[in-house]
Amino acid sequence: MSTMTFHAPATVAEACALLAAEPGARVLAGGTDLIVQMRSGRIAPAAVIDLKRIGALSGVREQAGGFVIGAATRCTALKEHAALAAAHPGVVEAANLIGSVQVRNRATVAGNLCNASPAADSVPAMIAAGAVALIAGPQGARELPVEHLPQSPGRTALAPGEFVTAIRLPGKAAHSSDAYQRLTPRTEMDIAIVGVGAAITLAGDGSCAAARIALGAVGPVAVLAEAAGAALVGTRFEAAALDRMAEAVQAVCKPIDDKRGSAAYRTAMAAVLARRVVQIARERAGEA
Repeated sequence: MSTMTFHAPATVAEACALLAAEPGARVLAGGTDLIVQMRSGRIAPAAVIDLKRIGALSGVREQAGGFVIGAATRCTALKEHAALAAAHPGVVEAANLIGSVQVRNRATVAGNLCNASPAADSVPAMIAAGAVALIAGPQGARELPVEHLPQSPGRTALAPGEFVTAIRLPGKAAHSSDAYQRLTPRTEMDIAIVGVGAAITLAGDGSCAAARIALGAVGPVAVLAEAAGAALVGTRFEAAALDRMAEAVQAVCKPIDDKRGSAAYRTAMAAVLARRVVQIARERAGEA
């Protein structure tokens, strides 16, 4: 029977050294995906490196006009940070749709990202909001936009020995806001058939100054639908602009058929949810 080593480093540097010394190690943030995979026999890491004792990786802090969410920060803690919830309600909503309350009391958005599930709830919301992953590794620190980190189901752009230390979000911009919605067979403890995040910035005259729309569960990874956001810029969200946006959303959908939903259904609902989240984000931005 193989044995597993458990480590609980106190610093990021110590965690990096452990990862370098144990190539088969896996990082544990909340553990809600990792432990399930280990118990099911899908993975059998030689070592587990728990990040929760690294104080700098827990909590939300305001920094350089934005927000930094430590990799070990519980999803439920995000809604307790008033400034973050006001600046990025869509990200906070998405994080608090993951699993059940009990799961969210352990789960983290960094872990949700690094699990690289196409249906991860927090990922489209973070992409729409312009989130960046802060990464530590043997070659030092680097940053990567969240949309570039998942590469395929279960695989990320992290190099050997690297791990995400935090997620950085921009600060509260004037007349800007975001939203996230998903479609699931059940309201809780289920994964999305489709999920859509949108972030909208309004100009002084109420027209769209900037827009980012991201999709989950309609392809092998969550995707930023750049053409969909571009279709709204400079418009007043007229019906024709929303139609162009919806068409651009559907154009990037590459879903699968499975027992939870057909590819055609997922594609159709991606456009429906995109219209909804754009309207919600627009209304929030107008109130900001």
